[in-house]
Amino acid sequence: MLSSWSTQQDCCGWRGVKCDNITTRVTQLSLPCSTIPPTYIDEEDKSHCLTGSIYLSLLLLEFEFLNYLDLSNNDFLAIKFDSMHSQNCHNLSVATPPRQCVNSSALRYLDLSLNENLAMNSLQWLCFISSLEYLNLNGINLHKETNWLQLVTMLPSLSELRMDGCQLKDLSPSLQYANFTALRVLDLSKNKFYSELPKWLFNLSCGISDIYLYSSSLRGQLPKALLNLQLLEALILESNNLSGPIPNWLGELEHLQYLNLVRNMFFGSIPINLGNLSSLIVLAVGRNQLTGVVSERNFVKLSKLKILDIYSSPPLIFDFESHWVPPFQLEILVFGFAGPYLPEWLYAQRSIELLCICESSFKAQGKFWNFVSRVTELQLRENLIDGDLSNVLLNSTFLDVSSNDLKGNISPFICDHKMLNEKSNLVYLDISLNNLSGGLTNCWMNWKSLVHINLGSNNLTGKIPPSMGLLSSLTSLHLHDNKFYGEIPLSLQNCRSLLIFSVRENNFSGNISNWIPHSVMTLQLRSNSFSGNIPTQICQMSFLIILDIADNTISGHIPTCLHNITALVFNNASETKLSFFSPSTIKGYIYYFYESLELVIKGQVLEYGKNLHFMSLIDMSSNNLSGTIPPQIFSLTALRSLNLSHNQLMGKIPNEIGEIPEGLSKLSFLSYLNLSYNNLTGKIPSGTQLQGFSELSYIGNRDICGPPLTKICLQDGKSRDTKPMDEDGDESDFLPWFYIGIESGFVMSFLGVCCAIFLNKKWRHTYFNFLYDLRDRLYVMVVVKMNSFR
Repeated sequence: MLSSWSTQQDCCGWRGVKCDNITTRVTQLSLPCSTIPPTYIDEEDKSHCLTGSIYLSLLLLEFEFLNYLDLSNNDFLAIKFDSMHSQNCHNLSVATPPRQCVNSSALRYLDLSLNENLAMNSLQWLCFISSLEYLNLNGINLHKETNWLQLVTMLPSLSELRMDGCQLKDLSPSLQYANFTALRVLDLSKNKFYSELPKWLFNLSCGISDIYLYSSSLRGQLPKALLNLQLLEALILESNNLSGPIPNWLGELEHLQYLNLVRNMFFGSIPINLGNLSSLIVLAVGRNQLTGVVSERNFVKLSKLKILDIYSSPPLIFDFESHWVPPFQLEILVFGFAGPYLPEWLYAQRSIELLCICESSFKAQGKFWNFVSRVTELQLRENLIDGDLSNVLLNSTFLDVSSNDLKGNISPFICDHKMLNEKSNLVYLDISLNNLSGGLTNCWMNWKSLVHINLGSNNLTGKIPPSMGLLSSLTSLHLHDNKFYGEIPLSLQNCRSLLIFSVRENNFSGNISNWIPHSVMTLQLRSNSFSGNIPTQICQMSFLIILDIADNTISGHIPTCLHNITALVFNNASETKLSFFSPSTIKGYIYYFYESLELVIKGQVLEYGKNLHFMSLIDMSSNNLSGTIPPQIFSLTALRSLNLSHNQLMGKIPNEIGEIPEGLSKLSFLSYLNLSYNNLTGKIPSGTQLQGFSELSYIGNRDICGPPLTKICLQDGKSRDTKPMDEDGDESDFLPWFYIGIESGFVMSFLGVCCAIFLNKKWRHTYFNFLYDLRDRLYVMVVVKMNSFR
């Protein structure tokens, strides 16, 4: 943008600059950076954006009439305010009245959002622009500013405050009053408050209209003090830990238009009173613990409703009159219900773009497929839909019919579909967990818009067709738990956006070679027949967080270059790369679809969905790997699970590292370790991380010692076991000789005593006299004892 500015042109004509029509003084600077939306593997390119420091005091001094400043989505690194000015605003505290800060600017609008690298340790400079009416700091790290609330309340004219994702921690929940005198919109979403809703929020006298506090780690119940906010239009509290029943008195907020309480811990039924909110556009209370009956009484006056999310597990009970005609036309409907048939009023909806009917017991009838033919995004997972795929249409962009009872050959569905004669917009396809059969015919070139494919857990067979390599936009490919065989085609290396590749539990064979795209974040090849060595190309996969090649016949050494996988060092995997969402033009609601993956950890199969990006794993167990454990593997400080068990790892580890690498103790984030059943030697390095694992992590290695094992390490490096036999019976040779020694000692002692008595006459008489005397004594004692009982 700045390159278009020319000194030969009046500055008021420059792009992004606006001047007053009378004074010709600059009043607005709008310099946001326009960037191309990043792909799933690439970061957002901001190389052309503004960078460096923002000298705010100088800027406001030079442009004294500036009232609008937009520097959003750039790459600024610091914000600086003249030290002479900052002296007037030091030692701020809760008791500091706003009048102690002097306004030195006419600025009313300031947007610094999405400058992710902007270091901002303090907000004290705000007191010099107290005329602000709009402040947007979304995405700026402010975790060091503990007085943020007190500082923003010093802006008496502030009507819109946005601090989404600023890593704020203190919401001051016990504070009774906050000096917001003009606030209308408050957005503090995606922070980590770990508190209840603050009391000051309900005592605002300014007539606040919009409250956004989603994903902010809030807890507790909705207080009735919310009724103080009678002008409230939007209440967005999605993805918190709020609990208790959804209060019936919410229906008294007559101006409420957007209510989103999705993904909390609310229980009980949906209040009938919500049906009286005649202005309501979004009613989203799904993915809580709601139960009970839903009927037309819940929607009596909701004529403006566009989004309805009442999905619950277990599903709600529908009790609608068969001839009821709803007063609304929905665009998004997300629900689950108990019953084999859909309510009739659904077929009266003509504007639905996204339909989710999940975890219900309904069976799709013929008219249902005609009805959904115009639905753009269709999610029907975990129902009782049966039959073949002939009724399933592919003219949507999102199709999920997983976990049903669909049967038949998959090939006609993919290759003979009537949509092949038209342009396909299918982006997301999930038909996993059905009973489909047949092979993958080589016709995937007709579905080039596909981003996600999940065909897992069916009865599919054959090879992966080369045409799958033409899906250049593909980000996830799930073919697990089928009967596929053969080698992975080299054409898959053309899928340069691929993030998830899961082919576990099939019959694939061949080497792990150049077919792996470098973009992959999760590579799951376990339980196949792959062979050969681990290729060093894996070290070039810098985004890799899941490497699971367990239960194959892979041989050779573990590559020494694994430390080049930066995602396992810095833990920089992004949640956004592993999720899909349905864009909505209606504020206050986004429907997310998260990638999910089943991982084997501690012998258990665990499913990771929304939190998959937090997991990092290397599992090379049950192969034929040999050689030493490379010390480089222990520089992966973001690694959470490491399993190298049941291999043939052996040999000396370099002395400077130790026979088991000392660097292993630095893996402070490691929650699971298994080195069992190898040929490792030496002492387990000292460190709380390693001693915290159970003995089972090290068993099956004959020559390792030290805690948590019972084998004691001697000074010469050899070990001595404190138990007579270890769990594998490795010391079974010692036990027979131990018992033989005891028996032979007893026999020799007995014979020695007998020989002495037999050869020495005096000893013989003395011994027998002792026995006679002992006999007489016992006889007398028995007789006396018997007489005492008579």
